[in-house]
Amino acid sequence: MTAHPPQQPTTGHEATVLGRDGEIERILGRVTHGPGTPRTLLLLGEEGIGRTTVLRHVRERAAADGVLVLSAQGWADDLAYPRACLRQLLTPPVRSELAALPVAQQRLLTAGPGADGEDRAELAAAVTALLDRLAAARPVLVCVDDADLCDRTFLEALFTAARLLPGRALTVLLAARHEADLPGPPPGSETLRLGPLSDAPAAALLDRQPSAPTGRHRLEILAEAEGNPLALVELSRGVPGPTGATRHPRAEHVFGVRLDALAVRTRRALLYAAAAGPGETVGAVMAALGTDDLGVWAPAEEAGLVVLVEDRLGFRHPLARSAAYLGRPAGERQQAHRDLAKIAVLPEARARHLAATTMGPNAFVASLLADSAWRRGDAVSAAHALEQAARLSPQRSKRVRRLAEALTAAHMVGDPGWVRELYGRLVREFAVQQADEQADEQADEQADPQADPQADPELDPELVCAAAGALASVLSQESAQREAFEVLADVAEHLPVIDRTHALALAGLAAAIADQSGLPEHTAALPTLLDRARQAPTSARWHPAAAGPLLRLDTPHARRALEALVTVVARPESATGSHSGLGRPRGARPAGPDTPPAGPDGPATRTVLASVARHADEADVDLGQSRTADDRLRAARAFGLRGWSVLPLVDTLLAIGRFPEAETVIQDALTEAEVLRLPRLQADLEAQALTVRALRGTLTEAPRLTPAVWRAVCLDENRATHARLLRARGLAALSQGDAEGAWQHLRELFTADGTPLHPHLSARSIAELAVAAQRAGRSAEALPILERVRTEQGERPSTRMTLLLHHAAAMVGPHGEAEEHFQLALVNHGAGRWPWERGHVRLDYAIRLRRRRRTLEARRQLTTVLETAERLGAGPLAAAARIELRASGAAPAPTGVGPLEALTAQQRQIVQFAASGLSNREIGERLFLSPRTVGSHLYNVYPKLGISSRHQLRDLVQDR
Repeated sequence: MTAHPPQQPTTGHEATVLGRDGEIERILGRVTHGPGTPRTLLLLGEEGIGRTTVLRHVRERAAADGVLVLSAQGWADDLAYPRACLRQLLTPPVRSELAALPVAQQRLLTAGPGADGEDRAELAAAVTALLDRLAAARPVLVCVDDADLCDRTFLEALFTAARLLPGRALTVLLAARHEADLPGPPPGSETLRLGPLSDAPAAALLDRQPSAPTGRHRLEILAEAEGNPLALVELSRGVPGPTGATRHPRAEHVFGVRLDALAVRTRRALLYAAAAGPGETVGAVMAALGTDDLGVWAPAEEAGLVVLVEDRLGFRHPLARSAAYLGRPAGERQQAHRDLAKIAVLPEARARHLAATTMGPNAFVASLLADSAWRRGDAVSAAHALEQAARLSPQRSKRVRRLAEALTAAHMVGDPGWVRELYGRLVREFAVQQADEQADEQADEQADPQADPQADPELDPELVCAAAGALASVLSQESAQREAFEVLADVAEHLPVIDRTHALALAGLAAAIADQSGLPEHTAALPTLLDRARQAPTSARWHPAAAGPLLRLDTPHARRALEALVTVVARPESATGSHSGLGRPRGARPAGPDTPPAGPDGPATRTVLASVARHADEADVDLGQSRTADDRLRAARAFGLRGWSVLPLVDTLLAIGRFPEAETVIQDALTEAEVLRLPRLQADLEAQALTVRALRGTLTEAPRLTPAVWRAVCLDENRATHARLLRARGLAALSQGDAEGAWQHLRELFTADGTPLHPHLSARSIAELAVAAQRAGRSAEALPILERVRTEQGERPSTRMTLLLHHAAAMVGPHGEAEEHFQLALVNHGAGRWPWERGHVRLDYAIRLRRRRRTLEARRQLTTVLETAERLGAGPLAAAARIELRASGAAPAPTGVGPLEALTAQQRQIVQFAASGLSNREIGERLFLSPRTVGSHLYNVYPKLGISSRHQLRDLVQDR
């Protein structure tokens, strides 16, 4: 191994460790144990994975807890000096204890770094005696970083001490790259392997760097670094090279020495592998190399640079790939891409390699990139390919179109920086295009003064709509609803020619923005936008590539769905029944060369249909469309579109009581929102996460949202977000018995005169408001709000709203009418689609029945409530039902059956595997389940086991 000083990424925020809380807490749990069996822990991980950072924080935390911390760090050059690491442990507090040891042991421990020839057993005995004396006074942590570079005699001595001191609070913590580089640890040792950072901490670390990248470059670094902290830091320091490629001098220094030591043909093979990119087969790379000798990879495998498994080759470290590629001259890189293009089977791969060999405009390569952009169905790849196609397009008209298509794809990805970057370039191209057209017109007028003057140069309406829609969408997801709506309104008003599909798409997006803002002026403007769209002509042109396969809205079915969406947002009282007739028309599709082919609805159309159904409280339609759209958009890495569907999906999952699934969707989407830096979506998702915990009874502390969530968005123009935040806090307060606090939060869902804060979401919380009011003694204050909501719902409220309104009336209305309202709320069997809300009606009805000594009727209701609550995993509802059952004289449930026995056989298997430390993916592989299903099962059993997190499973299982 080549000698070099150990390197540690620096972030400028040394007090914070990103993404390593679990590992640090696990290590500290071993360090702070009381006297007993000593622990030896091996912390393993590749270069730059964060071992040193974790060790530093463990040392600081342990020292703050009164632990004596002894530290050492290995270095390759120290291998020739057996005592180099040992001497680092002999700090002044340690030296003061040496005098108590026998003179021979003192000499062994204090001998110079070049001394050798001592008996290993004698050195181990001396180290053991010293640590025994130190640990007699207080717990001791011996922390050795880069232990694989320390003398083995020293490490063996530490292991001996750990094994021979069972009565002392001694912990030995060693950090190294590979376990094989260390002597055998004593029995009972634990191994903790540091893996890559997850997406959100990796993005946070990258954003902390002094020259943090933005837009496409930021996403590329996140993908290339693969969660390695050192790679994130180094790649962010890249500077442009002579050919436009990015060079990373320090990365090349770290791995370049090992690469330079390889044979020429192996270095060439690694260049081709790096140029091919992840996922390419070894056979394809070797075909480009022109060899079938697998021995070409052997030196790189022995050097620990790559791993070859079956027909796949992977670099062990992302910086090794970067050095293998960027460390070669530009001409060699170009030749590698040229050779790979020749053997490429997939058009998108061939286009990518040809683009890497092209320096200037090239119509053929640009066309190949544009035509193959969406073949993988991946928004990130499509946006990148279309951006390259625009760069290589010689003709301005095609360059502008492809840039607009790239902008649309980037907006689907959801990165605001990328969207703004492309939008700025497109605006500049528009300006140049208009200037060219004006110059041409002036030349024509001078040549023919009698010619009729033409209007000002016009831009392609389709491209203007695409640009406006992309910008408005990302503005909305960042929280700027007023600015986003103005962009769309301005385009709709001033664009001279626009076809019906694009006009309806703009109106539909404006409706979605108005629904998010909740501003009356936005809602009032929607009918005008819809009228303009209906008057626009239906274009004969069909450009399936312009918006990509995810955003297709050019069918009659999609246009009707968009009209319905605008209508229900503009007039909420019209939502009931608005989804009917939106099914795809039966019969043969009309013939015509420009007619799009028949087929299943795309994600955009499904998202629109789901939104219409949600406003109509049609949960089955909403859930079916939302799930399908969400799965497709997640697979396509299109969070820019998914951000419009995921929040309504979670709202619906919560309303129908599918809490485990909702929690899984929230966590997945929250990671995406954090990576893409979309604060408004983060606020919404955190509010929904708090709502889930409140409904499931898994809150472990006083309900609160971090102040950053409230400050991240302007709540005045994001009233949907504000409504979710208020409801979350209100339900959290209710779950902890704080009726007055719940009333205060839920009351803010309506203004002083009872006007809903949000036209749709506020009304859906009317029953929760009434429950809080009744418990807080504020029924009289809630009754006017209830009357206003009932009036605004019209004569035909949805089944769900009928249930909620009767529940609310039973709680805060005249006592003499409560029985009738309870029965009217429960009589409609259609309300069974809302089991959690119906269960709350039954609970409150049962409480009324019991207080009127109608105990048998109360028990029947409570038995149904308990079964529903246990099936849904609604902890507070189940607990309340059990309390009322006991109060009604029902026999308590048998206590001899433990919580594990109450689970299904599959749930018990999952719990046992999770308690043993297996991940969801590993459990799924053993039980042939998806990781998402495993996660749903775990979250579903937590309330039954009386726990709130995965970390509590081990103790629970061990206790039984």
